[in-house]
Amino acid sequence: MNKAKAVVMSGLLALSLAGTVISVSAADISNKGVEKIRVFVEASSQTQANTVKGQHGKRWEFTATTFSTEMTEKQFEALQKNKNLKLTKVEEVTVAADLRAANKPGDVEVLAEYPSEQVPWGMKAIYNNSGLTTTSGGSGINIAVLDTGVNVNHYDLVNTVEQCKDFTTASGLTNGQCNDANGHGTHVAGTALADGGSDKAGVYGVAPDADLWAYKVLGDNGSGYSDDIAAAIRHAADQASATGTKTVINMSLGSSSNNSLISSAVNYAYSKGVLIVAAAGNSGPQMGSIGYPAALPNAIAVAALENRFVNGTHRVADFSSRGYSSTDGDYIIQTGDVEISAPGAAIYSTWNNGGYNSISGTSMASPHVAGLAAKIWAQNPLWSHTQLRTNLQNRAKAYDIKGGTGAATGDDYASGFGFARVQ
Repeated sequence: MNKAKAVVMSGLLALSLAGTVISVSAADISNKGVEKIRVFVEASSQTQANTVKGQHGKRWEFTATTFSTEMTEKQFEALQKNKNLKLTKVEEVTVAADLRAANKPGDVEVLAEYPSEQVPWGMKAIYNNSGLTTTSGGSGINIAVLDTGVNVNHYDLVNTVEQCKDFTTASGLTNGQCNDANGHGTHVAGTALADGGSDKAGVYGVAPDADLWAYKVLGDNGSGYSDDIAAAIRHAADQASATGTKTVINMSLGSSSNNSLISSAVNYAYSKGVLIVAAAGNSGPQMGSIGYPAALPNAIAVAALENRFVNGTHRVADFSSRGYSSTDGDYIIQTGDVEISAPGAAIYSTWNNGGYNSISGTSMASPHVAGLAAKIWAQNPLWSHTQLRTNLQNRAKAYDIKGGTGAATGDDYASGFGFARVQ
């Protein structure tokens, strides 16, 4: 086994992964020294849309009259005067990881030929098997990881890769490219479907037989544009339809407010039979802090559990975002509700340097559920995505979470329905 040495270091993601943030910012693109901004255009007619496209080009086309493009601030202000156009600046979103419960400042690098643990605590917990030595399942199901990219040459992931695409390049979609210079996306992918490598001496994810669709939608700093993310969501749904395969989208990213581009894309994918799983966010334990797209009813919002027990169950991490106590106990998913909980604190998984790292966040909880969904779907291929979702909810009800701020018997605003597990 010729593995790169594993490196575990602190602070590597601290710049951009400390929480869910949304902002409006100019694109880092220049034209003759003039900075351009990313803009979403809604035209009153296709003729109006084509006129703007002819002047500024298009990045992503969502319908005949809606698309994103780039222009200068002055051009943006001038076009806003056109009553046949509605222009909004495209927002940036960030990945949802949190290092407060992971490595501490000053930690030294830890080098190893092999992973320090092949089956991390999250795998043992979701399989409900403390003696677990390997994982299985997910064959024929796609897990689309929309993130900072994935090191598709990682020993524990290379055999799972089916698609590798970059939605962040200047030209838009680039096939065969999904480089992850951040680490976050590689970590997320490993939790969902790492297969231990060809010699089975590596680390395992929940559904190692699933197929990885690695979609880079975020830059190396962990932030990205909502139009790129929306385009990737729609592309995954179209690919699922074109190939006639079942697909789970994992989005360990988020913002504090609803974004129309992303929410429309989520609804589009859901209408195509795709299951969407998303990180709840790291703004807990405040109530009403679920980020988007997790807060959308057509996405499964996943809260983060710690590897410790309170009141006889796993505890919801303090950093994990919460829903609303007013909807406790109804077992109905509404906007801003947590749906399912999964391991998310000090999660050990693959890293972009070919090694391994331990980080925390609802980002780490979400791929546990995405992997579980793939595993269950592979066992029940005739199910629709809504039947699969109901099954996940029922599994969560079977293991109620009663530890952590807001956690209580039954459906609650901290843990949702509970912890969905294999058995």
